[in-house]
Amino acid sequence: MTEPTPDPPRTPPVPATFPDRWAVAAPVAGDTTPIEVHALEDDTVLLRQSKRSNHEAPVLALMFGSERALLLDTGATADPTAFPLRTTVDALVADWLGRNPREDYGLVVVHSHAHGDHVAADGQLADRPGTVVVGKELADMQAFFGLGEPGSDDDEVAFDLGDRVLTVLATPGHHPTAITLFDPRTGILWTGDSVYPGRLYVDDRRAFATSTARLAAFAADHAVTWVVGAHVEAKREPRTEYPLAARSQPDEAPLALATDVLTEVADAAAELALTRPGRIVRDRFTVVDVTSRRALARLLLASWAHRLRGRNRLP
Repeated sequence: MTEPTPDPPRTPPVPATFPDRWAVAAPVAGDTTPIEVHALEDDTVLLRQSKRSNHEAPVLALMFGSERALLLDTGATADPTAFPLRTTVDALVADWLGRNPREDYGLVVVHSHAHGDHVAADGQLADRPGTVVVGKELADMQAFFGLGEPGSDDDEVAFDLGDRVLTVLATPGHHPTAITLFDPRTGILWTGDSVYPGRLYVDDRRAFATSTARLAAFAADHAVTWVVGAHVEAKREPRTEYPLAARSQPDEAPLALATDVLTEVADAAAELALTRPGRIVRDRFTVVDVTSRRALARLLLASWAHRLRGRNRLP
């Protein structure tokens, strides 16, 4: 068993600066930027896929350690012309190495979970020198990290990038392969599709309740500053959201959430697990049971009405 390394004493997280708005979330005529790059700080970069190539527009993260970098997720589009992930990552790594010269610098590609909008561009990086693309299946991730099943002694393990030790937690519920990463350097809890501003789709209600309660407890015991997921679907106005498959989101809520959201999500998840209402709405998120036909029908109807009104076209 690999014990997680405790947070460094008396080392406050490095301040991270998040974008107020993402241009690629609401592309305008003439703007064909495929990936919007935003540096949170010197050693952490966000990459947002444009709505032009895929309505999911996921957020990827690239974290640099002294020995290797870690790319969390590979986006929703395989085509390198529409979504040039490899060239973007190569340029970012080259820029970092220009400021921090290292030999034999590696890259590890992992997934927050195995849904298609998080693994599509794996092939672009498969033959990259010095790169390990961890398989998307549960057994692949468990073997690579030494990660056990939730509730086991090794369901929380350390992964060292070189002078930057991440904690990896097994957090199923949205998907059996879902993991969460904690980075003490920035204080960010990277939650994938488990927690973000928008609709939180639950595949296993009990597992989701257990995982989110665990994340709330983890944040209470660690120097977590922000909760950062892989999507934005909510609007800035509380309890409002964009319809499923929206192609433009000009008034998105901020990506980063304060840590108190974890307790709210855990409470909503517990309610869902006990009473199964299908859908629970809170100010910053909505929990949706994807096994509920009524909840799914409601989402699809709203999406259909959005398209019918001609509001789902890009300029």
